[in-house]
Amino acid sequence: MSIIELNHLNKTFDYYTKTPGIKGSLKNLFHRETLKKEAVKDVSFAVEEGEILGLLGPNGAGKTTTLKMLSGILFPTSGHAVVNGYIPWERKNEFKRTFSIVMGQKNQLWWDLPASDSFYLNKCIYEIPDADYRRCIDELSGLLDVRDLMDVQVRRLSLGERMKMEIMAALIHRPRIIFLDEPTIGLDIVSQRKIREFLKYYNEQTKTTIILTSHYMRDVEELCRRCVIINQGSVVYNGELADINRLFGNKKLLSIKMSRPAAREDLERYGRLREYAPNAATLEIEHDKIADYSHKLIEQFAVVDFTVTDIPLEEGIEIFYRKEQQVSLVTP
Repeated sequence: MSIIELNHLNKTFDYYTKTPGIKGSLKNLFHRETLKKEAVKDVSFAVEEGEILGLLGPNGAGKTTTLKMLSGILFPTSGHAVVNGYIPWERKNEFKRTFSIVMGQKNQLWWDLPASDSFYLNKCIYEIPDADYRRCIDELSGLLDVRDLMDVQVRRLSLGERMKMEIMAALIHRPRIIFLDEPTIGLDIVSQRKIREFLKYYNEQTKTTIILTSHYMRDVEELCRRCVIINQGSVVYNGELADINRLFGNKKLLSIKMSRPAAREDLERYGRLREYAPNAATLEIEHDKIADYSHKLIEQFAVVDFTVTDIPLEEGIEIFYRKEQQVSLVTP
């Protein structure tokens, strides 16, 4: 059952141009040329209850604008959306209690106060009973390992610690839907992993629906089964993550190590040579030829080790990002 549905959603922004200098400023007082930017163009997709959906795209693709419309921050130019039975931009109080939005580059916590004060403010805003609030804070602070940091000024926390606090603040009222806009941006590898583990566990335990935007493919690969890719405001892919590379050739990478050097031209007969060293190489080979070519390579060369891996997800997604190669592969 879909908890979020977007139908032909559009958002256009007006902006103005100005020539430099005093002359341009004076001219701008009497006449300004109005230009239009289509940030979101005819976007349609649905999200099932309890799903973690990856919303991907290059910078300026329209991801954040889409999330802002789904959370009611922005009004669409046209189109329709339903989030948990509500039209977001009507901004009903009942709707506001059902979701949270966390933006990796914006703070919702009071900078000069400890996070616990911001949590208590949220508790009062959402009218959460004392017992439920204490239980929630104890559970979340334990899962995120920030129990000893609750009374530290937010501005004195590290970036990773602040992001954990931001996520806690977003979950105090137990929302059914969470919008996460690059929650791991700028974090170190350890902090990224801990936040991913928490989100995965929280989703499994509460069946909370999550829409995640991220430029870190590890976030998407570990958390999302399905993704929607937006480029230049339009949906160019809607489907399983696992299907992305298969759409572009269904190839594998075969890496081999050899006890004696092999000539480049001899290896190139088996596939496209992506990496080469005298005693090691990585070949791009059609999936249905892997078994046959593996035997032949072992017989012809002194192979001491070999591995077969998928082509990195980033390469498949990159094709959708390239303006000159944009293709539409939207599935129902």
